[in-house]
Parts: sequence; structure tokens; C-alpha cells
Amino acid sequence: MPTFWWDGHPNFGDDVGPLLLPHYGIVPQHSEPAHASLVGVGSILEFLPSGFTGAIWGSGLIADAPHPLPRATVLAVRGPLTAERLGLTEEPPYGDPAILIARHLPRPVGDGRIAVVPHGHHRGHDRLAALVRMADGAARMVNVHQRAAPAIREIATARVVLTTSLHGLIAADAYGIPAVWTTLDPPLHGGDFKFRDYEAAVTPGSTRYRAFDEGLSLDELTAHAQTVSPQRLRTLGDGLEEAIAAAGSLDGVPFPQGIRHALHRR
Repeated sequence: MPTFWWDGHPNFGDDVGPLLLPHYGIVPQHSEPAHASLVGVGSILEFLPSGFTGAIWGSGLIADAPHPLPRATVLAVRGPLTAERLGLTEEPPYGDPAILIARHLPRPVGDGRIAVVPHGHHRGHDRLAALVRMADGAARMVNVHQRAAPAIREIATARVVLTTSLHGLIAADAYGIPAVWTTLDPPLHGGDFKFRDYEAAVTPGSTRYRAFDEGLSLDELTAHAQTVSPQRLRTLGDGLEEAIAAAGSLDGVPFPQGIRHALHRR
């Protein structure tokens, strides 16, 4: 059984990897980062020691600083900025594996509301809460401190998404929902590096960033929300699936045939 490292807390971003991998025939066993044979999803590469010898699948760095991992097997990384900071000499597949969620969890019936998805650091942000209240039932606040599946359902029913959480943006992209992202105080560790890294992969040369303005309504803040090119998203998703299918083995144990079966279904 491949050993997989994720944070282990019951929240949206940390839960995506364990949610996805069984769809590819992998039931991961939790491991600490230094001893994991596979890491994937999220801004977690700084936690890996320089001598890490496992595989990386779609993870990214959280801060804009070099972090070479010369002994790692890089199956894919979140974006080109991470690839550069890792010192990779060949371009790997790009994308956060969370873009694959819509391939396995059908989109629920939409309710026409705005989903406001604050990062955990912004859950108690007074102005965000006030904007949701002023929307008078036309918006909802999504709690990212819950398991991935219910958080994804809440986001996937929305008509538009405003987020300070990267995985809020990725979930919107996976389901073709127009989205904008913004920044609030307190600033996130690493600033906006992870957003720029992800968007350099999915929307190269453009961004969905919108500066937060307390004088605007939710409708005004999301007026220029955009979706990702479906073809671009499919290309990245296919690359992520092909990367993990071609990985060979982890810890000397061949990947289950379930991966290739999952690919062949499409």
C-alpha cells in the first residue's frame, strides 16, 4: 500500500488527496512527510526534507523561495513557479489534482447563489460576513474546515465564487463556475505565490484576482468573474492522470490496475 502524506486535518484542502486517490485504485496509508512514498495536493513541499526520495504529484510550494528536492520523483507539480523553485531542468505536467474532482463527483443542481469561500485564516472576517448578510439569501459562506466532499458540493451548486482559498478557486474551475479570488488581512503565509503558481498553469498570462473593496457588494466584486478554458483544464487533468498512471511503482509495489481502468472509462 503506497504511503501518502497529507495534513490529516478534517478540512477541504487537506482532504482532497485521500478523496481522489481511491478513484485511481490507490488507497493510501497516512505517513509523515519524510517517510512518504507519495505526496500530492496542496502547498506542502516545504515540509519535505532535501533528501526526500518519494514521488510528488501536483503539489506546490507555499513561498517564493528555492527548495530543491533533487532525489524526488516529480510526477507533476502545481505550476511552473514551483517547478522553477525546485530547480527542475525538464518541464513536468502541471496542475493541482483537485481539478480532477468533477470527473468523479457530479455537479449537484445549482441554486443560483454566490459562494464565498474564505481561507481558514479569514473565517471570522467581519466584512465578508456582512457582505453575505447583505446579499439577503443570494449568497452563502462555505466552511473550508470540513471534509472535501461537502465543501465541494457547496461550491459546486453556486453560480459564481469569491474566494481567498486557493482550493475554493480550483473547485470552481473544476466545475466550470466563474470565479474571482482576493486577498484579506491577515495575509496568508507565502502571500499570493500559490495563486500565481496555479494560474500560471491554468490561465497563463492572465489572472482572476480582484482587489477587495469594502465599498462594493458581492455582485460588484464578482462582476468580472471568469471560468477557465475547458480544453486547458482537460489537458492539464489528462496530464495529471497520465503522470500517476505512468509512475510504475511506489515502495516496490506496482500501482493497481484500477488507475488504468479509471483512465480507460473516459
